[in-house]
Amino acid sequence: MSKKYFGTDGIRGRVGKYPITPEFIMHLGYSAGKVLAASDWHLAVNDRPTVLIGKDTRVSGYMLESALEAGFSAAGVDVLLSGPLPTSAIAHLTRALRLQAGIVISASHNPFEDNGVKFFSPQGTKLPDDIEIQIEAGLNDQIQTMPSAKLGKVQRLNDKTGRYIEFCKSTFPYYLDLRGLRIVVDCAHGAAYHIAGEVMRELGADVITICAEPDGFNINYECGATHMVTIQNAVKQHEADLGIALDGDADRVLMVDKEGVIYDGDVLLYIIAKHRQQNKFLKGGVVGTLMTNLAVEKAFKELGIPFLRAKVGDRYVLELLLENNWQLGGESSGHIVCLDKHTTGDGIISALQVLYALRDRCMSLAEYTQEVVLYPQRLINVITHNNFDFHNNPSVKNSVAQAERDLGNEGRILLRASGTEPLIRVMVEGKVKQKVDYWAEQIADAVRQGADAH
Repeated sequence: MSKKYFGTDGIRGRVGKYPITPEFIMHLGYSAGKVLAASDWHLAVNDRPTVLIGKDTRVSGYMLESALEAGFSAAGVDVLLSGPLPTSAIAHLTRALRLQAGIVISASHNPFEDNGVKFFSPQGTKLPDDIEIQIEAGLNDQIQTMPSAKLGKVQRLNDKTGRYIEFCKSTFPYYLDLRGLRIVVDCAHGAAYHIAGEVMRELGADVITICAEPDGFNINYECGATHMVTIQNAVKQHEADLGIALDGDADRVLMVDKEGVIYDGDVLLYIIAKHRQQNKFLKGGVVGTLMTNLAVEKAFKELGIPFLRAKVGDRYVLELLLENNWQLGGESSGHIVCLDKHTTGDGIISALQVLYALRDRCMSLAEYTQEVVLYPQRLINVITHNNFDFHNNPSVKNSVAQAERDLGNEGRILLRASGTEPLIRVMVEGKVKQKVDYWAEQIADAVRQGADAH
């Protein structure tokens, strides 16, 4: 049975437009509550399950939080509210407090007008497909409010910030510190605004925190991991050693060096894997995605590190890691999973793993990655309609075939449909930028013309 609402990262959309409405979200909370109460996960000490609800800093979070709270309470489920916290903090606290689920209200790197809901299991992992399907099935049922004596109770969770800061610090070796490093941390006016800088500061760094004044509307706006110009300028202005940029819910991270050079998720993943191999605690290989830069794949091969590509999405990275019993994977966008440190991607913890490598080897970002020269990539999003079958379109196939012949073994072409928007994403990668740009435009034009004729 296919899912109607749950995507690869929960349910997401424009606030006020179905399904991100208070009515739907309340029903979602009720249905999820009924599923949890009837599942084997119901291990609460009292007679009903308890869930934790967190959010990022979007103004719509208040409305959706109240709707979820009402739905869970009507189903007889107790609720703990954390307020703004990173997505990965909710995953950690759900597991640490032995709760039946964690729920995050966030649209990650999207603008403030969007929002969404994602769930975590008691183990701090994404919900299994069968549970999501059960929750969706329950959305067809009418809400039957529990008797007043059995309604779920709601309370605030105390000391959640301190708990999470200590958890993040525990992933960094006790015998190392960050003293002598000046670091700029860009919090994207998001969920880590009161946490990320403090973690680095307590480990000894001289920290300049920027974009840490959320007002409900400025999350991800011209800042954070989706707008790197801000941190590039700040690093140079403050003469910092490096910069760390998070996104709105702090599950992805990108970095810049003192020259303002950007290090994306592919290179950060390479740093972590290389260091673990050098210190002989890399377990198995590394999982990237279809978007991982070809230069990084070749660099892993040079090191003798096995490398596999998953479909785009941290859910698929995690699936491939578990299938192979590996621990390390990630995406170009900055979602990095270190399963020996956390159950899900965590921007702060990923940054700490990179800093661990640099401090341990007494090297800078540039020095530690000098052998990796990324291939130019060009990504073009082509708006399409009516489920255009680009795979079997003669014009598109011909254009792709010509590009593959020209690029040879030193390039890649990837066409994929967006899972959330009516787009075909055209990605071309190769050693020669002019060729990459040329063929990206040619293939995008072929897709555009084929879709228009469809």
